[in-house]
Amino acid sequence: MNKFIIFSLCVAAVVAHPAYQLLIPNGAAVPDPCTPGSIWLAVGHYDPIHHTHDKNPFAQAFAAAGHVWTTALCQADSDGDGATNGVELGDPNCVWTVGATPEQAAIGHPGICNPVGSCSNGFSCGCHGHNCVGK
Repeated sequence: MNKFIIFSLCVAAVVAHPAYQLLIPNGAAVPDPCTPGSIWLAVGHYDPIHHTHDKNPFAQAFAAAGHVWTTALCQADSDGDGATNGVELGDPNCVWTVGATPEQAAIGHPGICNPVGSCSNGFSCGCHGHNCVGK
């Protein structure tokens, strides 16, 4: 097999799951709380681009909801920062459906406290792998 193809497959395996991005409002446009003006592509992970072994609280809640954007998931505050997942992802009224345009742009990350460090989970920017799980 061509070395380029093998490399491409390896890179694709560590980048965000684009299929999941389509299942939440503004999933491909979630603000990066560590780098203002940037996008956090791997919304369910503690690394903005790559899959980390440990999922953030939003990913855990999304998985528990069967990977479906539900009213309960929308109304929850997965990261505990005082803003619901729906508010952070631009669906404050919890009316978004797959394929529709969200009511607003995403204003925060549903799995990482905004501002970073404001919650007691111990997350800090720049972590990777198993050192992101908090305290």
